[in-house]
Order: sequence, then C-alpha cells, then structure tokens
Amino acid sequence: MPYLTSMTRPVACVTPDPLDALLRGWFSPQADGQSRPQIRIDVTEDARGYTVHADMPGVAKDAIEVTVDGNAVSISAEVKRQTGEVEGERALRRERVVGRMTRSFTLEHELDEAAVTARYQDGVLELVLPRKAVVEARRITIQ
Repeated sequence: MPYLTSMTRPVACVTPDPLDALLRGWFSPQADGQSRPQIRIDVTEDARGYTVHADMPGVAKDAIEVTVDGNAVSISAEVKRQTGEVEGERALRRERVVGRMTRSFTLEHELDEAAVTARYQDGVLELVLPRKAVVEARRITIQ
C-alpha cells in the first residue's frame, strides 16, 4: 500500500487518487500490451573522453544509426519481428518488443566527431567518444 509522509510518521493512503490513476495510464505500456523498445546505456568518463555501452539485444548491426553533433549523441535502431511462424503453430505469448527505438543525450564536453569509434558485439553497442582538443585563446599582436 502506498504511503504518504507526514511530519511525524508515515500515513497509509487508503483512497486512490483519481489524478494518479489518470496519469498512470499515460506512462504505462502501449494499448496492445507491448512496451516500447528502450535503449539502456552506461556512460563512463576518463581523461580522453567518454565510453558508452548501450544494450540493444536482437538488433541487427546494419539497423543501428549513431550521430554525433558537438556534445550531443543520438542512437537509433529499428527492431523487426522475425517472421518464422510455422503452419499449424499459434503464438501463445509475444513479449519481445518491436519498433523504432531512440536514445539521445548530451555530454559536458564537445566531442571529436572524426575520432568516434563504434563496435557492436553480443547485443551491446560500444561507443568511444574522444573529447575535442581544447584550443587555447591566442593573443593577437596589433601592428
């Protein structure tokens, strides 16, 4: 049972909140019972730049697209349902998601787009995103 916090002790919430029920429908799985595909990521940083590991199981390497623009990174892919149905069989349950998935995020530092590398193995996309070299301001001599 959900609890509301009061100043002294937790209080049980016995009446369902109609607004909560309304909003919960907006963030629940799609009407057909399937949730949208999601890309889950881990981002680490070291002295040279960033490393991103993105879980993308069941995605063909050719279906993945990565774009880098400044400090913004976007990963997208299309997950397709495999049509290997055998005559006389019927699906009892389909839990694997299909459709377009995208994930975009920004990082603190500008990235060197030309030096970015990507590798896809065992359903995990690894991006190595080197930082762009910081250019020091140059003092101009006036003649």
